[in-house]
Amino acid sequence: MKTTALLPRLTAEFLGTFVLVFGGCGAAIFSAQVLADGPINMGIGFLGVALAFGLTVLVMAYAVGHISGGHFNPAVTLGAALAGRLEWKSVLPYWLVQLVGATFAGLVLFAIANGKDGFSATESGFASNGYGDRSPDGYSMLSALIVEVVLTAVFLYVILGTTDTRAPAGFAPLAIGLSLTLIHLVAIPVTNTSVNPARSLGVAWFAGPEALGQVWLFILAPLVGAAIAGVSYKVMFPNTEEVILER
Repeated sequence: MKTTALLPRLTAEFLGTFVLVFGGCGAAIFSAQVLADGPINMGIGFLGVALAFGLTVLVMAYAVGHISGGHFNPAVTLGAALAGRLEWKSVLPYWLVQLVGATFAGLVLFAIANGKDGFSATESGFASNGYGDRSPDGYSMLSALIVEVVLTAVFLYVILGTTDTRAPAGFAPLAIGLSLTLIHLVAIPVTNTSVNPARSLGVAWFAGPEALGQVWLFILAPLVGAAIAGVSYKVMFPNTEEVILER
């Protein structure tokens, strides 16, 4: 089938990835723990942050998914290419604009956060991902690796399944957004949830050397999980019609 020209697709990927990181990580940075005047914590907590990530994917998939496929994630791009839903020549350009969009979002968040006296991106963690002493609940590197590989694979199965030509049309963004919410509810205590190398790098640049020292896992594990799903989906659920991934 005919696809949109590359430049509009890359613009859509930049915008979608920017909104994903700005909305999801912004909720974690600014709203997860907000204290009222009294002792009651009025922050949105894990559930609110999980919903923020899910909603950003949902709304941007509806907004620009029909232009680029709505990946907003290098792991999704890899899985889509391996599943035959995206031409390989577009993979590196997609990755580049996703990383730039995520980094720009991190920069904007950093500029906003520095408007508060005493703010330190390094001390706060700046919504970065981590394991060991940087895990929200002290989980090991092996735990982080397993959860990121498994949940990224699950995410790709949902994406590939809901965008399959055999699936009901029009519901993919909703299912994908809800699945990302569920993924965050599972993984926030373990790694602060990545399943997206661009999301991890976008804030790690500003979170200090310890965050950058661990970010390799949150690049490798999502790509491995996506590759597993991208290859195995075609084997488990063969379809004679290969299409470009669309939302």
